Order: sequence, then C-alpha cells, then structure tokens
Amino acid sequence: MSVGKEKAKQYLEANEEAIKNIQKIIEEEQIECEFQKKDAYVFTQKQDEIQKIKKEVEAVNKLGFPAEFVKDTELPINVLGAIKFPNQAQFNPCKYAQGLVKGMPNVEIYENTKVIDLKQSQNEYEVITENENKIIAKYVILATHYPIINVPGYYFLKMYQSLSYVIAAETTKQELNGMYINSEIPTISLRTTTLENGKSLLIVAGMDHKTGEKKDLSNKYEELIKIAKQIDPECNVKYKWCTEDCISLDKIPYIGEFSNLMPNVYVGTGYKKWGITSSNVAANIIVDKILGKENVYEDVFTSTRLKPIKNHEEMGNMIKEVVKSLVIEKLKIPQKTLEDIEKENAKIIEIDNKKIGIYKDKKENLYAVKPVCSHLGCELSWNNLEKTWDCPCHGSRFTYEGKSIYDPSIHDLEIINIEYL
Repeated sequence: MSVGKEKAKQYLEANEEAIKNIQKIIEEEQIECEFQKKDAYVFTQKQDEIQKIKKEVEAVNKLGFPAEFVKDTELPINVLGAIKFPNQAQFNPCKYAQGLVKGMPNVEIYENTKVIDLKQSQNEYEVITENENKIIAKYVILATHYPIINVPGYYFLKMYQSLSYVIAAETTKQELNGMYINSEIPTISLRTTTLENGKSLLIVAGMDHKTGEKKDLSNKYEELIKIAKQIDPECNVKYKWCTEDCISLDKIPYIGEFSNLMPNVYVGTGYKKWGITSSNVAANIIVDKILGKENVYEDVFTSTRLKPIKNHEEMGNMIKEVVKSLVIEKLKIPQKTLEDIEKENAKIIEIDNKKIGIYKDKKENLYAVKPVCSHLGCELSWNNLEKTWDCPCHGSRFTYEGKSIYDPSIHDLEIINIEYL
C-alpha cells in the first residue's frame, strides 16, 4: 500500500477489528450463518512470485501482524509458496444479513423502491424514488454499491468496476481448512462450505477483468471448472454466477462524507473485493460521524480525498477508456450486418446512419437497443458470456432487452422498434 506505514497499519487493524465486530454481532444476535474461523492464504504457482510473497510477509510482520511464509498447504495442486494469515473468517452473508434484519424489529425496510435522485431542501434531503415518491431525511447514506449521484462527488472520475466469475460445485472431498487466493493474474479464489445435506461445496472464483472490456469471455466458467476438477475430479458443478466490484484508483475504499458540498450525506463504496469487512468498517465510521464521535480509522478511508485522482497511471487509463467509449467508438462505422450476428450473440450494426445494438436469440428473435449507457453516454460492449451490454467507462450493465441491472445506471436503455428493422 502506498499510503505510508502508519495508515497501512490502521487499514489492517480496521479490517481485523471488523472480523471481531462481526463475530460479536453473530454471537449476541444468535445468527445462524455458518461462521467459521479459518486461516487465509495468498499462494503462488510461479517461481518469480516467491520473492514478492516473502517481501509481503516481511511488510505485514512489520505492521505487527503474525503472517508467515509457508510452502506446504492442503491444496492438491502445485503450490510453491504462500502467505498464511491466521484467524480469518468466513460465513454465509445472506443468512447474516437476514439475521441483522431480525435484530432490528423497529426498523422499516422497503424493498423494490428504487431511488433515482437526491435533492437538498433547506436542512434536509428529498430522496426521490422511481415512482416519484419522496422520503424526507436529515441524514442520507449512499450504500448503492456504486454511487448513483454524479455531482457533486464525481466518483465516476476516481473509480472503476471489475467483473468476476464464480462457480460452486458439490464435492465429496474433505472441507478445506483454509481459504485461498493466488497472487498472480488471473486471480483465483478457493474455499469450501458445508451444505445442509452434509456435502461440501467447493467455491472457485476469479478470472476478473475490467467491466466492458472488449474480449471473448465465453470460456471463463470453463476455466474455473478446470481448476475445480484439479481439486476434485469428481466434483459436480451446481451453480454459476458473476458479480461486480467497485475499485478506487488508490485501492482504498471511500468511506465518510459523500461531498463537502452536501453535509449529512455519507457514502461507502470502492471496497475492492473485500466488501464484508469493509462494510463493517464503513458502518462504524459513518455511525460515529452522525453521532459526532471521532473514529480512529476515518482518516484512512476519507472519501473526499484527492489522492486517487493523483494516481496518474490509473487515472490515465480511465481517461483513455472514457475518451475511447465516448468519442472514438462512436465515430467508428460498424461493418457488421444483421446476417453477421450469430444465434445467442449480439453486435452493434448501423442502419440508416444509426448505431443499433442487436441481440439474436436461438430462435432468431431480435432485440434491439440504443447501445449507449444511460449513465453518462459511453458506447456499450457486448458480454458474450452473460449476454449483457456492459459499459467500459463506469461498469453499468444491461440485459439484452435493455433493462438496467447494475449501477451506476438507474435508467434502462432506449429500445429500438423491431419493426424498424
């Protein structure tokens, strides 16, 4: 971490404290969520990664954490070395969230109530929903994964999204005693949990890439299945899914005031694939701020910091992608035609000087949309694995029918009348 030893130590301590906080909540609320203390490992199968891992162990030890370098693990694959982090934890987050809800009997929670805007009204705020209802509040917390309010705050200038893929497979092998993630690219994460029928479920995740990246993604699940088969050749894949993570330019979450221009509005985002502990850190920092208390970790995560924008390499990459999607790609004239679109695939074609994104299903039914993100107007890319239109600028995602399914977009795509084609 490039923030100095003291803040790196605070970052580590904040996440370690979050594990203890979560365990305490689970015990006090008697939440059945399969909480387990396990050691965590960052491993490598490449010789040229060994020295980097050893340096990481040394750095973590200097921060006062008892990590160690190990060569032997329980994984039935060729591991050359790993960092062992003792006393970490895993649990079922859905069951945990349900337990939290049960522990808040006087709190009203409204589902299917999509927020599309936030307006300041004197000393209060109007939270505006999709059906034009308004909620009046003095304090507002934007916990929408990626902030849906663009200005002020400008989080779209200092954050991007990464898409990862996951499979879960039933296995008769013994449950892993540890949790594993590799140090090289592509990233792979391995862990197990026990099902109600007594069988183990092997979870393999990774193969991440920047959302909207133009590449063939069709083999991502197959690559994960190959890894699962290395752990247990007889495993049976039961589930497949993908998910997005928000990543700040300096890799530290944004937690605290949303903007200096909007007092009493708070944000928690940019968790960089560590959302469980980061969400607990965020909850405590934001609650302390609302109550007027000082939090020892708030300076590490200050959401209004400018340092991320000074990360010239990452910032430059983001600007290039935005310029490419907002300007260069829009100027390109597509050479493909309707006949070039294969079944269960999509392309952007030009008809009457208009760009149209068209998906053709297995029965050759066509679904046409304007392939421009409803967030800030970037040209979309086709994800040929998930069958979605993805935004390379800020990570919004849409079904082939145009429905918005991932923030920061809050509106669906414009549908093109199929008779027009």
